[in-house]
Amino acid sequence: MIDVLQKTPLARLPTPVSSVTVRANSKTRDIWVKHDDVSGEPYGGNKVRKLEYIFHRAALRKATRVATFGAVASNHALATALYARKMGLNCTCFLSHQAKSEKTASALQVHLGLGTELVHLAGDYRSRIETLRRHVQGRNCWVIPVGGSSWLGSVGFVNAAFELAEQIREGTLPCPDELYVATGTMGTAAGLTLGLALAGLPTRVQAIRVTEERFANRADMRRLIEKIALMMRLHGADIDPNIMRAIKLDFRDDFFAGGYTKVDDVTENAVNTATETGLKLETTYTGKAMAALLDDVERARHAEKNLLFWNTCNSRPLVRRDNEQIDLQELPVEFRRYFD
Repeated sequence: MIDVLQKTPLARLPTPVSSVTVRANSKTRDIWVKHDDVSGEPYGGNKVRKLEYIFHRAALRKATRVATFGAVASNHALATALYARKMGLNCTCFLSHQAKSEKTASALQVHLGLGTELVHLAGDYRSRIETLRRHVQGRNCWVIPVGGSSWLGSVGFVNAAFELAEQIREGTLPCPDELYVATGTMGTAAGLTLGLALAGLPTRVQAIRVTEERFANRADMRRLIEKIALMMRLHGADIDPNIMRAIKLDFRDDFFAGGYTKVDDVTENAVNTATETGLKLETTYTGKAMAALLDDVERARHAEKNLLFWNTCNSRPLVRRDNEQIDLQELPVEFRRYFD
């Protein structure tokens, strides 16, 4: 662990590791799984590690409210709202529309139970800026970027790589050759990639893109890794200026499935295959990362290598209001469509 930045302890670390056998058509492989799905209580997944550092910075600034962004069913927005409530902070979530599903209604139910201030964010640039000003200015508010993917939030996954290195030293698992992780706003994959290099591990990150290229692309991924290293160095970390030469990363676009939240047969098959092993995945993020792993297994791309799947999906049960308890008048009119 590189201990140069303070955090507010939220996560239950280290997260456990297990071995499962996956099937890819006629081939089977034993793989390892890093269970960040149980990284925290009341909510797991990859956002908790980021929020530890972000919420600490908000506390230093004496913020009484946090605000963030996402689609209606955003895991990041949910995690932010849940942990804000735990810390006694007010929370505003600026949400955009996405395809209607059971998950969208469920997320809104949880937000209603938490008392999250929900704001529809849409329109042209000028309109969005005006909406932000109206709900942020003068409210002692700390604004968290989409996905929590700032350099500061990504430090949580730099240290997650060191956590993995310690588990390898303890004999919990062999050193993985390939690490598969979904990447939406790149903070998780960027932090892991840098952290693995700093920890001296030879593991290559397979970052599976699940969002549009304006949110995740090769050039921005590299810039984010460079910024994390620079900012950690400025805060006192002893990081080689040439550390970028040591990073090992494959940025993959081939399992996007046509769009964010969109699903194809390959993704659904991956989620079903994972279910057979006892892993609970979803189709927006982790199902696409698993699809990449299974495709590599089927094509024998890494036949003699150790594979690690980093499960970023929350598996904690969410407490939500029953449908009969929903008062749609509490929702912005733009979001009532999800309960039609």
